[in-house]
Amino acid sequence: MTGLLVTLYALSSADKAVFGLITVPLREELHLSATQIGMTGSIFFLAYSLGGFLAGPLNRMLTLKWAIALIAILWSAVLLPLIVWATFAALLISRTLLGMTEGPASALQHTAAYSWHAPAKRGLPGALITSGTTIAKIAIVPVLAFVMHAHGWRATVLVLAAASALWVVPWLITWFPGPYLGVGKPGTADAATEPAVPWRHIVQSRTFLGGLLAVIPAYMLISVVLQWLPSYFENGLGYSQLQSGWMFAFPSFVGFAALIGGSVLSDRAVARGWSVRAVRVIAPAIGIIIAGCLLLALPSIPSRMLTVTAISLAYGLAIAAFPLFTATMSEICPPRQLAGTLGIFLAMQSLGGVIGPLATGIILDSAATPVAGYQLTFQLIGAIGAVSALLAVSLADPARDRSRNRQIASEVR
Repeated sequence: MTGLLVTLYALSSADKAVFGLITVPLREELHLSATQIGMTGSIFFLAYSLGGFLAGPLNRMLTLKWAIALIAILWSAVLLPLIVWATFAALLISRTLLGMTEGPASALQHTAAYSWHAPAKRGLPGALITSGTTIAKIAIVPVLAFVMHAHGWRATVLVLAAASALWVVPWLITWFPGPYLGVGKPGTADAATEPAVPWRHIVQSRTFLGGLLAVIPAYMLISVVLQWLPSYFENGLGYSQLQSGWMFAFPSFVGFAALIGGSVLSDRAVARGWSVRAVRVIAPAIGIIIAGCLLLALPSIPSRMLTVTAISLAYGLAIAAFPLFTATMSEICPPRQLAGTLGIFLAMQSLGGVIGPLATGIILDSAATPVAGYQLTFQLIGAIGAVSALLAVSLADPARDRSRNRQIASEVR
């Protein structure tokens, strides 16, 4: 069941990554500036962020099965207009609608996966879902690079739209919710018995805010990598278009290892009695700080292959933080509010994607050389990420905020 969700997340990540892959031919065909391309990426993530707030309402109106199926069908449909009407306006409309339809998906997918895993073991399934981004760049994007090389960028978009639509068939036939939907453990307090907490107390808790401080800059890095990394390899470092498409997968190999390894270790540590704060707040925050230092050091790296390596390591450490902080959010809210809490958290973390692509485009248009522009972008992200991660460590304490929220819920009840 978790595998179905991982597959869908990989397809949705490929939808994001393919835009980075087709950036160069799209710019040439439509005569777009770097700022316009960056604006398109930022608009997508703004729509993605707004769409994330729909996760809670969708979870209330539809079953998880039909809500996720509907989203997959819709995002397949909104990819198609760009194929027949390739203009800047069509590009903006298509990316906006894609962001709105993909926005609620991540929270619903995590909620669906968590229904098959107890709270203490949710680091790994969360990592597996997040690894869909890595799988997309390792297994899907290189194939799409060949498709684009042979048939043009329109073919890559058509292939993705068809794959997302076809995924719905096995999903509707086989998926059903697991025993932990709305419960921490079979037989324990569930959504019917544990009172709800006023939403303002969840989103204003120090753990929620600290988690956002950590993941927003990390998401900024992920969005810039998704949209601009192939262009950086091609226009900044001098690799060919085909080489850039293949090398786009390099950060994902590191990311996959960090995601799975870090999440397995975190689940084991929690099971052995380590605090959630140490395992799912402090450890990933340290990873983000190290990633920030690597990005700050880019101008002093002597070779382009070492530059690729540094970016890959920074990407891996950043992406490994997402499932751990997402699992942390499930600790501070009642079961009935899990989908809504994750929807708000994941929507707000994607604000990093609103800032990153557009800021990169502006920096590139004003930089003396492409290399200088890309290096400055990564340095700024690194500095912001390191400082924000330090603040997150000082704020977040899941056990404290869970106890506080339960007390508030009892008083309200």
